[in-house]
Amino acid sequence: MPVFFPVRCLQRAILISGPTASGKSRLALRLAERLGGMVINADSMQVYRELHILTARPRPEDEARVPHTLYGFAAGAESYSAGRYAADAARTLAAARRKGLRPIIVGGTGLYFKALIEGLSPMPRVADEVRAHWRTQAAETGPGALHRILSDRDPQMAARLAPSDTQRIVRALEVLDTSGVSLLEWQQASREPVLDAKQTTCFVVAPERDALHRRIDARLEGMMEAGALQEVADLAALRLDPSLPIMGALGVHPLLRHLSGELSRKDAVSAAQSETRQYAKRQATWARSNMITWNWISEKEEESAEAKIVAFIDRQH
Repeated sequence: MPVFFPVRCLQRAILISGPTASGKSRLALRLAERLGGMVINADSMQVYRELHILTARPRPEDEARVPHTLYGFAAGAESYSAGRYAADAARTLAAARRKGLRPIIVGGTGLYFKALIEGLSPMPRVADEVRAHWRTQAAETGPGALHRILSDRDPQMAARLAPSDTQRIVRALEVLDTSGVSLLEWQQASREPVLDAKQTTCFVVAPERDALHRRIDARLEGMMEAGALQEVADLAALRLDPSLPIMGALGVHPLLRHLSGELSRKDAVSAAQSETRQYAKRQATWARSNMITWNWISEKEEESAEAKIVAFIDRQH
């Protein structure tokens, strides 16, 4: 279970969220330099070591400027989870406390932030053979067939999931087989948060849609020039289970289709850009629903955001 940190144990943590390509990592880096901080990842794809370029992980020169952690440490063959993230983040926050560094937690995965300041539901440990069985079934029969199985066994949970959502359907069946209890019931249980929400300062970087789309498109082109295609080719060579989270990273599927000759380079990049724009829209929608009390930074405020955040924190002490 994650460790809870009261105010006396830890400097006020700064949480920075926002859609992909919003500039939140750049802001976190500047704040860490100014405030003596440690940048802590809260992005579910940046934990994987195999995808550095395509997930826009910090550059080595940025990591040399201030401490960065929880980046690129998990193998793509693993299903890294929010529960594991909560435990890893708790240990990382303890390390920051010992070193006297301010935690600056940045990323676009809403569930990770939820784990930090609200807590997650406890979950049973799924046996390897149960996990292997349902992944095999997903590969052989497809998500639609599994959704029908789930509908028969757990109609309430099935009603919450799209018939095409392989990963979540498999998860629901794994938990049901393991515990005999619906995933829905597990989700309704509670667990202590990692951080006291009252001792955090939370921000959402929110550029205007058109500006964000331009950044996304330009960044994908830059990733291609930096070697993203070779990175995906190396990932494909590992022959990982297609249902693993890393295989759903933005851009992986379109670039795999290009490598197989199904798409031209231009069409693959266009598809990856479109996929990323749609994901950014979902992130923004989630933030508007779940981060309404956070401090929002508009595009016009980006240049002055660092100074405003520092002043905001000073007023809270």
